Amino acid sequence: MSIQSDPLKFRRTENDSIHDEKINSLAPHPKKWDIVWREVIIFTIFHITAIRGLYLFITVAKWQTCIFAFVLYIATTTSVTVGAHRLWSHKAFQAKLPLQIILLFFFTMAFQYSAVIWARLHRMHHKYLDTDADPHNAGRGFFFSHIGWMLIKKHPEYRAHKVDISDLMRDPLLRFQHKHYWEVLFIICFLIPTYIPTLWGEQASTAFYTCVCLRYICALHAIWLVNSAAHMWGTKPYDKNIRPVETKVVSLLAAGEGFHNYHHTFPWDYRIAEFGGYSLNTGRLFIDIMAKIGWAYNLKSVPDELIRKRVKRTGDGTHPIWGWDDPDLPLEERRMSIIK
Repeated sequence: MSIQSDPLKFRRTENDSIHDEKINSLAPHPKKWDIVWREVIIFTIFHITAIRGLYLFITVAKWQTCIFAFVLYIATTTSVTVGAHRLWSHKAFQAKLPLQIILLFFFTMAFQYSAVIWARLHRMHHKYLDTDADPHNAGRGFFFSHIGWMLIKKHPEYRAHKVDISDLMRDPLLRFQHKHYWEVLFIICFLIPTYIPTLWGEQASTAFYTCVCLRYICALHAIWLVNSAAHMWGTKPYDKNIRPVETKVVSLLAAGEGFHNYHHTFPWDYRIAEFGGYSLNTGRLFIDIMAKIGWAYNLKSVPDELIRKRVKRTGDGTHPIWGWDDPDLPLEERRMSIIK
């Protein structure tokens, strides 16, 4: 059996911190989909209204409305990648109260359920990567990892609350959002984005379809691509034995999240990538700006020496510095390399 088809086999020999008994005792996720029809109906309706929003965006929406919708797209995707992901799921940095409020406000507008639920799902993803308990296991194909996992009942391991989120529940802001999510959702996600464009004369219906529905679906698919495409098509310069890959297109759409092989190798790094710069990692740009004004602090990152050692130990050879194209690679080693 290959490493690709049995990733846990490699992980147990490569990383002694994996608990064999925990993995081996996992209940298999039923391959027959136990569909949650409520979710199917909701997502179907939103996709239909998003198509209507795209038509209005192109034909009749005022330019101010188009810009506003794009700004909301940037703000909501950033709130997911910087807030729910790097701040709350991984504790990659800490944030002062004003920044926490801003991130939580736009994360609520992103309509991806409470930050506590999002972080619990993501911690499950890291804990059970490439297993049946991985909520969006890419081993089950693109459709499942992209959207299908949202339409079925979750694995028993998730429903049993096996991941610790006590740190999140001690946060009064997150606890409030989790408890009152559906009440504040209507105001922040639906009412405010619909009302604001009317201040410059936009029709409320046009604002709703473009700034709520179209913006929501576009942002949702950008984040979903991290679960699907960023686990399938790309390079693995840091760890060739896991599914997550490096894909710049996803990074462009999702505030830097496409550098996923790096992230799963070093999940505590607030930069979430080694390369790409600010143009492909606007999430890092945002955090660095917040750090400059004192709203973000304790930014965690990985030293170059640790990255170099990991690349040489488990990388696939595509790293631009320590990979095959490394100009410091001895000529003799290059000649002795086997290329199939």
